[in-house]
Amino acid sequence: MYGSSPARTGTPLWFSRALPGRTHGLIVARAHGIVQACLTQQILVLAGRACQGAGGTVRTSYYGHRELPGCYQRFNRVHACLRAPGEHASACLKPWPILRRAQCPTNRTGTVVAAVQPS
Repeated sequence: MYGSSPARTGTPLWFSRALPGRTHGLIVARAHGIVQACLTQQILVLAGRACQGAGGTVRTSYYGHRELPGCYQRFNRVHACLRAPGEHASACLKPWPILRRAQCPTNRTGTVVAAVQPS
């Protein structure tokens, strides 16, 4: 898990240490105290639909089985535009060979990734 830059560059600011097994991002954020810290500092967090119910200052897009009202559609468009830099940063990390062929324990992967500057 990583945090993206508030300057909208999509450059990761920090990397968390890895947790064992396949752990959902919201569980990782709660384990590291990110959700609570954002609530305490009143930092707005724009998250994907997988994080619905996170509470605090975490905002997700609206969804429904039917056509959404115009105000919800506008909110979803703005939400997607504001999330795009963070999604871009995530997409840039996925092809990194260091992540695909890591030979070190998963608890050290975060430290290795943090040491490498994204291009």
